[in-house]
Amino acid sequence: MQLADCFLFNGLSDDGLMAVCQSAKIRKVKAGEFFFHEGEPAESFFVLLSGLARLLQTTPDGKQVIIHLCTPGHGMALIAALSPINNPTSAEAIKDSTAYVWDKQTIRQLMEQYPIIAINGMELIAKRFHEVQDRYREMATERVEQRVARTLLRLAEQDGVESASGIKIDMPLTRQDIAQMTGTTLYTVSRILSKWEQVKLVNTGRQSIEIVSLHGITVIAKQLKVK
Repeated sequence: MQLADCFLFNGLSDDGLMAVCQSAKIRKVKAGEFFFHEGEPAESFFVLLSGLARLLQTTPDGKQVIIHLCTPGHGMALIAALSPINNPTSAEAIKDSTAYVWDKQTIRQLMEQYPIIAINGMELIAKRFHEVQDRYREMATERVEQRVARTLLRLAEQDGVESASGIKIDMPLTRQDIAQMTGTTLYTVSRILSKWEQVKLVNTGRQSIEIVSLHGITVIAKQLKVK
């Protein structure tokens, strides 16, 4: 992954990209370990260079919810690094991962020197906020099958690759992950995916999901409305 592939740095000149790169540190995190934890003081901004990470948030009753899956090029903790708040999420590496890291003072100085970074940052934060709003709306108004279908479509758009049978979501993805992303139980997700597999909508493995019928999953995502 090139730093220019990160949305935050879109539009930067070569000199700007070099300045951004030279001001960064490298952080390596093994699978199962964390870049940062929810509730800790937010001191840094991260851009994932390699691997895979998930942003987690703990509910008042102790359950974990996956807020976002981060692939190379994704930024983590931008809003926290720019605000006097603690980290609202934890970032766990799903694979061995490497990230560029800028401390709070450095990323602010870069934004002052290169205003396009600040503009991109506001757009990125607005997009993430919109995604969260969509998730809350789905939880409140949509059936579980529809939420699962929408989640698979989002993941396919984000990290889908064409396969012989359809579109494979190119990341380790368990049924528990899907349950945490859709606000339901592992049992419910397993039942739904097993039913879909029987009618050839998806293929599933231990840590993999392949959409066999994009049309079929799209129909479920759009048409299963709460009456």
